Amino acid sequence: VAHMPRKPPKYMLHKPSGQARVRIGGRDIYLGPYDSTESYEQYDAVLAKFLTGRQLNEGASAVSISRLCLNYVAFAKGYYRKDGQQTAEVCCIQMALKLLISIYGSEKISGFGPLKLKAVREEMIRRNWARKTINKSVQRIVRMLRWGTENECVDPSVYQACRAVTGLRRGRCEARETGPVQPVPKAEIDAVELFVSRQVWAMIQLQLCTGMRPGEVCILRARDLDRSGDVWTFIPQTHKTAHHGRQRLIFIGPRGQEILQPYLASLKDDGYVFRPDAAEKVRNQLRKSQRQSPMTPSQAKRKPKATPKKSAGEHYLRTSYTRAITRACKLAKVNEWAPNQLRHNAATELRKKHGLEGTRTVLGHSTTDMTEIYAEIDFETARKIMRSSG
Repeated sequence: VAHMPRKPPKYMLHKPSGQARVRIGGRDIYLGPYDSTESYEQYDAVLAKFLTGRQLNEGASAVSISRLCLNYVAFAKGYYRKDGQQTAEVCCIQMALKLLISIYGSEKISGFGPLKLKAVREEMIRRNWARKTINKSVQRIVRMLRWGTENECVDPSVYQACRAVTGLRRGRCEARETGPVQPVPKAEIDAVELFVSRQVWAMIQLQLCTGMRPGEVCILRARDLDRSGDVWTFIPQTHKTAHHGRQRLIFIGPRGQEILQPYLASLKDDGYVFRPDAAEKVRNQLRKSQRQSPMTPSQAKRKPKATPKKSAGEHYLRTSYTRAITRACKLAKVNEWAPNQLRHNAATELRKKHGLEGTRTVLGHSTTDMTEIYAEIDFETARKIMRSSG
């Protein structure tokens, strides 16, 4: 004999999150924003399963948070790739999920919700993570829940409920704030010249006059340069926004061409312009010429290894380029700075001379909002105006 189902659960409001919910078997199922079309559709779907006696999200309720994180990281390693290499996004995801697992790893994903997500966020604050880093990490956790929902291993109500957690606001939380990236003072740039290779110094100067990103100057190749006009055009083989389908053109004027000419003239092929193996060769030759003690017979007979464990590559990586500058800053006894700050130097100078729109075009930004982040406002111009008319 078929039994009539119990009384249907009510569509209710969860006041703390503003979400609609139903309670079945002592467990809350979140449906989305209260009184929205989406929430009513979710409610109808849950109600249909309840009235027909089917289990809600079979299998999904049994998945632990640790298992979901492991599966998502495996997916991320294959998804977040550029030119065959994993991007830094994978490490950022792992950092966020490692903390989540340390707190709730053994629990079932069906029991996860906004309050537990906020508890993870509070732990990030306690560990002194920056506010922007915390917001991005929470977004990565929610993105994992969306992926789990798409693959039917997370109850849709869990994802919908966690979406209601708003980001931390400046001045309204205890999370640490970080200052904006500033241009490098000219004196601190000049101070490192004696402590970097000729190639690294040329890369620094090229960034200053073109506004290239560090990763772009590292992969500059002769084959990627169009030298047919009075202004050269550099089309990087890859760039930051390539996955959005945007084209990146970098224009190099007389100053940049003068920097590049010696390196292009010495190239035997269409390879990379700035090569760390060439810098290492020059460094070894200099060390040999400055040697004061005579070389021993065994040293003279020693031959380079055919496959050494460590060797200079054919082009700089962004990390190795940054390390070279950081090391030079320590030797020069100046404040440490990074090559991405040089883009801010270039943007500031361009804005002074050519305005915001012209700077946006040179830097390759889609909107002037991003350009304003890079280009420091020329307060000196305002001072001159007010000096005469204020």
